[in-house]
Amino acid sequence: MSTLAEPATDTSGVLSPQYRALTVGMVALITLVAFESLAVATAMPTVAQALDGLSLYALAFGGPLASGVVAMVVSGTWSDLKGPTRPLWHGTAWFLGGLLIAGFAPSMEVLVAGRIIQGFGSGLLTVALYVVVGQLYPARLRPRIFAAFATGWVVPSLVGPAIAGLIVEHTTWRIVFLAVPVIAIPAALVMRPGLAKSGAYDVRPGRLWDKRALWAVAAAIGVGLLHYGGQQRGLVQVGLLVVGLAGVVAFGPRLLPRGTFAFGRGLPSVVALRGLVAAAGFGAEVFLPLMLTRERGLSPALAGLVLTVSALSWSAASWYRGRPNQPFSNTVFLQAGMIAIVLGIATATLTLNPHVPVLVGILGWSLTGLGMGTVFPTLSVLVLEYSPRAEQGANSSAAQLSDSLFTATVLAIGGSLFAAMEPHSESAAYLVAFGLPALLALLGLQAARRTPAS
Repeated sequence: MSTLAEPATDTSGVLSPQYRALTVGMVALITLVAFESLAVATAMPTVAQALDGLSLYALAFGGPLASGVVAMVVSGTWSDLKGPTRPLWHGTAWFLGGLLIAGFAPSMEVLVAGRIIQGFGSGLLTVALYVVVGQLYPARLRPRIFAAFATGWVVPSLVGPAIAGLIVEHTTWRIVFLAVPVIAIPAALVMRPGLAKSGAYDVRPGRLWDKRALWAVAAAIGVGLLHYGGQQRGLVQVGLLVVGLAGVVAFGPRLLPRGTFAFGRGLPSVVALRGLVAAAGFGAEVFLPLMLTRERGLSPALAGLVLTVSALSWSAASWYRGRPNQPFSNTVFLQAGMIAIVLGIATATLTLNPHVPVLVGILGWSLTGLGMGTVFPTLSVLVLEYSPRAEQGANSSAAQLSDSLFTATVLAIGGSLFAAMEPHSESAAYLVAFGLPALLALLGLQAARRTPAS
């Protein structure tokens, strides 16, 4: 097998001629996946109303989330057996196909089907891209490419909702789905020369749809029920959440490395921390604009500014984390990042008190962005560092699955607790909504200490 092996003295970067096309294409795809995720959230209320499909509104989000869980497992196995190229191209095709179906959908049912296909494609291609990094980039460049991936998510969070809002307001919501393929197809084609230079991948015997794929289907159903149940009320909500949580708890751990929930040294703690940091950051983020608009009287635009500031700090931290010759170890970066997230959540919670200036919450939440931008690229590097070449797909899949499973579970539980408590005590409801993510971040600090392999 040939790879893009580098001499020990080589100083080329991710944008040097041998990597430039591959880097640009991969970051472009990541950015488009992120933009679509954020833009659709903005456009979906208009879509549901236009297609008379409010009853399927929750499924339009839960469906792709669930199909993505299955795709991550399939992509990891596929990448390890045949190399990442095939799942990457198949994932791109499914992603674009789903967008086209959704963009031309005559009914909400067809749009949901397109969204599920889109989610499956997104899961395939994102895992495959991580394996491409592991197999085609030298270890010294991986922090920089993963920092670029992180920025690929941050930039759409700054402009995606606003662009989608303008599109929906002044043209048609269909452009939100149909514009992405116009850009994604050239981005995918740009990668072809870089992938071709990699040579042949090792091909190993094995089944693509094995028992792990079946467990993934069961866990995906659980994730879907959690997402859908979190938006219901009464006994229906309780029943769906119980069944969904049972599915995730029963089958989710089988898809992760042994020792993940016990914070086993090395890879298990890395995978656990990926889930904890995602659930902590995103679990708190969904309630912050709500609190600032309802309790502090900010306009939606000003409340959104808080998220913009944190996105900028996330991007800055990712950029710094990708610089060469870092003065600290990965463990120090992870611990510092988790401390920043805890402090950010705690400071933002203080703005519940009307005597605390909102500026304190804004600056505090920027700490959370710094922490997320520090931790995410570091974890991606460690996953590949701890993975033999033949297991890079499975372990990259496990890290992203941990992210999805933890986040879906925490959002469902946190949202349900908030809805149950808010009519009785708004302050208590917000304290629980922020307290649960803060607790997860503290657990993440413990997991960070266990990330060294020995």
